[in-house]
Amino acid sequence: MHRQLLLRAAVLAVVATTAAACGSSGPQATNPELAARGTAMTTAKPTRQDLANRVSLSGTVTTNPVIGLAAPVAGQVRYLTVGPVQGTPTKPTRVATVWANNKPTHVEVPAGAIFTGRLVDDRSTVPVGMPVASAKLTGYGIVADIDAAQAYKISDSLTSVQAQIKNGPGPFACTVLGTIAALPAGTIPDPPAPQPGGAKNQQPGKQAPAPIDTAAPVDRGGGGAASEPTGMRLVCTAPADVKLINGAAATIEVVTDKAANVLVLPVEAVAGGQGKGKVDVVRADKTREIRDVVLGLTDGKVVEIKSGLTGDETVAVPGPNLPPAKADANGSPEGPK
Repeated sequence: MHRQLLLRAAVLAVVATTAAACGSSGPQATNPELAARGTAMTTAKPTRQDLANRVSLSGTVTTNPVIGLAAPVAGQVRYLTVGPVQGTPTKPTRVATVWANNKPTHVEVPAGAIFTGRLVDDRSTVPVGMPVASAKLTGYGIVADIDAAQAYKISDSLTSVQAQIKNGPGPFACTVLGTIAALPAGTIPDPPAPQPGGAKNQQPGKQAPAPIDTAAPVDRGGGGAASEPTGMRLVCTAPADVKLINGAAATIEVVTDKAANVLVLPVEAVAGGQGKGKVDVVRADKTREIRDVVLGLTDGKVVEIKSGLTGDETVAVPGPNLPPAKADANGSPEGPK
């Protein structure tokens, strides 16, 4: 009997020890939406402010930069004969006319620049915005190269441009000249030789020459050598009282869009981009919810929240980690086939 009591006590002791071990070091139930005890969490609340979307470009002060003049409307280009000029033109030089629906729209080289080439064949039909003529600015300009990603952001937003010369003057308003599109090489044809008899010798069935704009003399403006091809770039000019030095580095800032009194969050609090994002909302009881939001403008510091938040929420910083792509049977990330 005594031996049975000892054996039973030993069994109970083993059971108690096992239960204690499981209770102290075994897995515990957790709430995946609740931050771990003692986690130091940085949070932010949405605020409202005016916001401007900016694109910064690296530029250089350049003498006599080439600019491109784009077709103001879609239609047929008819070039004017532009002869050589003495000195720098002080008035715009009309170099072509784009005809659409029997209505002419003129293309003019701005004052202070010299015509340096036709960029398409005479009587070509072109879309609006296509470069049709080149010109060389006389004097200083600030030139910034543009990559393909930047081109579509700023193509329709060249009205608000600021420049800053490195270790020099600025910021100041910089006036954009011409188009940002890449330019082919320009051509300057020889003036047509006068034909004896004029219109009397016009052969039947032959098309008459392109009409010359009689609002201005034919022989105005013009330049010497034709222009070389260029890549996509922005050319702008500084105010007359700004001192420029050829070759000096500059920064050009283009404001592409503006919005007033919009809801914003720090960019670090938002995951995603291209108009869609996610934020990690922290509730009052410290539980968390990943919520979809629609994004708008950004200045690099804050981003506009167009929908998905009311403005009363608290969100975690940094934003949520987006889940990795699911792997297929071979271990490769799945993607669109």
